[in-house]
Amino acid sequence: MTIAVIGAGASGMMAALTAAEQPENKILLFERQARVGRKLAVTGNGRCNLTNTSAAPENYHGAQPDFAAPALAAFPPEAALRWFAAHGLMTVTEPGGRVYPLSNAANSVVFPLTVIALAIATMIGDGCCAYVSIRLGAGEQEQAHRSVGNAIVLTLIVSVVLMAVYLIFMDPILTAFGATVNAETFALSREYCFWIALGIPFYMFGQAMNPIIRSDGSPRYAMLSLLAGAVCNIILDPIFIFPCGWGMMGAAVATVIGQILSAVLAAAYLLHMKAVRLQRSSFRLRGELLRAFLPLGMTSFLSQISIVFSMAAVLNMCRKYGALDPVFGQAQYAQIPTAVVGIVMKFFQIVISIAIGLSAGCIPVVGYNIGAGRRDRARALLHRLLLAEAVVGLVATALFESCPGVFADLFGAKNESAYYTDFAVRCIRWFLGAAALSCVNKGAMIYLQALGKAWTSTALSLLREIVLGVGLVLLLPVWFGLDGVLYFMAAADAVTFIVTVPVLVRTDRALRG
Repeated sequence: MTIAVIGAGASGMMAALTAAEQPENKILLFERQARVGRKLAVTGNGRCNLTNTSAAPENYHGAQPDFAAPALAAFPPEAALRWFAAHGLMTVTEPGGRVYPLSNAANSVVFPLTVIALAIATMIGDGCCAYVSIRLGAGEQEQAHRSVGNAIVLTLIVSVVLMAVYLIFMDPILTAFGATVNAETFALSREYCFWIALGIPFYMFGQAMNPIIRSDGSPRYAMLSLLAGAVCNIILDPIFIFPCGWGMMGAAVATVIGQILSAVLAAAYLLHMKAVRLQRSSFRLRGELLRAFLPLGMTSFLSQISIVFSMAAVLNMCRKYGALDPVFGQAQYAQIPTAVVGIVMKFFQIVISIAIGLSAGCIPVVGYNIGAGRRDRARALLHRLLLAEAVVGLVATALFESCPGVFADLFGAKNESAYYTDFAVRCIRWFLGAAALSCVNKGAMIYLQALGKAWTSTALSLLREIVLGVGLVLLLPVWFGLDGVLYFMAAADAVTFIVTVPVLVRTDRALRG
């Protein structure tokens, strides 16, 4: 029998899977959206809230709560959990009865550990990139090759030490990041963390060498080396998880193999660099070189590490002040603020990634011209960079402000309550209303990094990412309630822009003179 199921939401997918249990059935599942299960994937702040152990007619809100009684009697939450387990999906039940895929929980627990590794790697790589570009422009080949060699050695040492720390102190680290929800979460988190920790040296090496390859005049190779690792990961993920049956370990091993590929490609390039010739003396650590280029990467370090602190502060404030809100304090709407803010922050990351790409691409060019004494070229590039950043930010702002509902619908708002849609629209407009300032600020910080102005760049980054990026999240809700969480991004960028403008004016004058 051929059975057609129209609509690939949670109900449609469940109906199709159930019908497919009969081998004589041929199932056709139709969905007009780009992918199936979009609404389910968005639930629980993007963590895929599968069910709730407290699901019962008396917990449904509406004019006819008994409407759900027949379905719940036929397929109660306990039966749903057994069905998921029978199909190989392990779950975790968190406070409030919310049930999530267990693999998602394990991934979330380990995520901060990879951010720490990335922050250190980008500090070394971006700092060395800026310093080497300046030295190459000045014709100081010896300083350039020694800097690259020192960056390689430092990356290897730090990455091995970090791997050892993660492996030796795995249990207390995982406990600190919330892996003790239950025994299953802890076990899967341990398994995932073990493999990810083994891949830390390859991950950090690939990430740190990438900007150094750009400084050698090969941005395309740098991009392809990372892209190759990402594609490899995407291909191997489903193979290791499903046909091989490795589950969480399969996801971790696929990730590590992708990292190894990127690291191998980076190492292969280092053997045949164009502008820098590595020698045996390049690999002897020199304190004066480390003190010269590491501060230049501090801006990159703060940008990465602040993600963990800012996200934690935002989500905690959403939970705290959402509970005090007359609407979102109700159980059926309690998840809306954290879900919406988490999604909108991803929109922001897309925009700011474009801004970072524009300015990071300028680092080798700016550094080389400064080293060569061509301040006029560096100044012209500053003007073009700021203009490009402003255009990107203004286009993004125009889109977000003119049609916020369209972006909200991308993540299932049309299938949610009116409260969800209203909050999503407000969040997009306030949260992303100063995207132009965000882009200009980020471009200015990275440009100053390229100029060799380490402490100025670091001070601005510290102000934006930590002092304001975390501080305002904690302070504004005290006065404005839940809306204060929506205001912090624009407020932080406005204050940072006011401080950045005089710095840019002085920098422009110095380059002109």
